[in-house]
Order: sequence, then C-alpha cells, then structure tokens
Amino acid sequence: MTRKTVGITRSKTTRKAPSPAGDGTVRVPGPGEGKRGEQGYLGYLLRQAHAAVRLTMERSLADLGVTSPQFAVLTMLNAYPGLSGADVARLTFLTPQTVGVIIRNLERDGAIEMTPHPLHGRIQQWTLTQRGANLLKACRERVIALEKRLAGGLDARAEASVRRWLAGIATELQGDESGTAQVRRGPGRPTRPSALS
Repeated sequence: MTRKTVGITRSKTTRKAPSPAGDGTVRVPGPGEGKRGEQGYLGYLLRQAHAAVRLTMERSLADLGVTSPQFAVLTMLNAYPGLSGADVARLTFLTPQTVGVIIRNLERDGAIEMTPHPLHGRIQQWTLTQRGANLLKACRERVIALEKRLAGGLDARAEASVRRWLAGIATELQGDESGTAQVRRGPGRPTRPSALS
C-alpha cells in the first residue's frame, strides 16, 4: 500500500526563522495554516478539531447550564442506564474524580438518580430522571445542529467513511499498553507504524 510522502509530516531539515510581524512578534498560524493545516501531524489535527468542537459545544449549551462533559455523562446514562460512576468515566474519557463531581451536581439538580446495584450494594448505578431526559433532549437539539455543521461538506458515504476511520483509530490504539500500536494495512494484516506515522 502506498504511504504519504515523508514531507507531509516530517519537518524540513533547513528551518526558516519565523517571520516576525510588524511589531517584532512571531505570527502564530491560524487553524488550517502550516502545521495547523494539511502539513500537520494527524494526532495534532485531531486534537485541534476536538478543541474547536468542544468550544463550540460549550458555547451552544451554556444557556442551558450544561457543560460538554455533563452532556457526555447524560448521553451515556441515556444510552446505557444503570452505569456505575467508573463505567461513566471510562465511556466519557473523564477522570473518576471529575465524573464524581458531575454526578453529584446532576443528582443535586434532579437530572439523575442513584439506585443500588441488585447484587453489589456498594456499587451505585445511575439513571436519568424525566428532568434529565428533558434536559438531554434540549441539549441534543443543539448538538445535532453542530453535528450537521461538522458533516456539512460530506455526502452520506464520506461521512460513514470518516466515522469508521475515527472508530477504527480508537479500536486499534486504545488499550495498547505497550505504546506500539498495530496499524492495519488491508484485511487482517497488522504492521508496526513507523516513528513518524
């Protein structure tokens, strides 16, 4: 399989001095420029995109009094009722301590309620209340509008391809304790990535 040319991600060996702006300060490139654009590392570009999505989501949910981590918790409890706090933390990529604070605040606001586990009484299971379901519905309307913006330039086939690619990254790399993730090249043929992959 052909790989991208090394020049796409590897920095040039001869570096130009940053061009200062009129006042002598170095101009920071905007999104889409230089290493923040097509010449950037994929991991950096994913993180940059995530930061832009999260900021936009935070702004769109602000008047509802919901943060994007709270939205993630509500979404997962709606999809998987009865999760423990530890399960929620794993699914939302938040620390258990952060999820503990979010759960306490959502419970205080009447959006979720705790039920003891039927076999293990010390495990607390969380579910949405009707108030929580209504709040999630209001949030989802705004998040769906953002999702439509994200997929704006994609047809259904391209969007499905992007979703598969993103899910595949998580499947392949998450849980790789050794730091030497397997990258699939074709059906069932794992290979080790190069240092610049």
